[in-house]
Amino acid sequence: MLDAMARHKSVEIPPDLRTRLENARLDLLALFRALDQMSLTPDLIPQRLIRQLFELDADYVEALWGLDQPPGKLNLQAMVRDTLAALQQLPAARTRFRDHLPLSARSTLANLRIKHPCQPEPGRGLQHGSGPEPPNRLSTPLMPPN
Repeated sequence: MLDAMARHKSVEIPPDLRTRLENARLDLLALFRALDQMSLTPDLIPQRLIRQLFELDADYVEALWGLDQPPGKLNLQAMVRDTLAALQQLPAARTRFRDHLPLSARSTLANLRIKHPCQPEPGRGLQHGSGPEPPNRLSTPLMPPN
């Protein structure tokens, strides 16, 4: 029987997995923000379908956390398998959700172009400040790095 370290070394993690997860989370964030700005009442939002999107987002957060764990702590084979499956579910789940919104909301979301203001750099996650350097602010001085 293989120990946890051997299982960890035999699992191939796709090199773009972190970037794919972060992009999926940014897409969902853009969708959630757009919905929030529409001021729809809860009865106009398909609750079961939005809950599925929230669950996918939670799966992506958990996978990002899992990628940062020390070797042997998790079953990486199961994590990668489940994460790839969750990433494949997003386009269909997002389409189902949009198709069940009121027509006015659908037209607003159709105009939503999902942009990533801070595309993650390969090998660096959003939690590590991978976005572009902010411009110098005039209102508050920049603190020197620790």
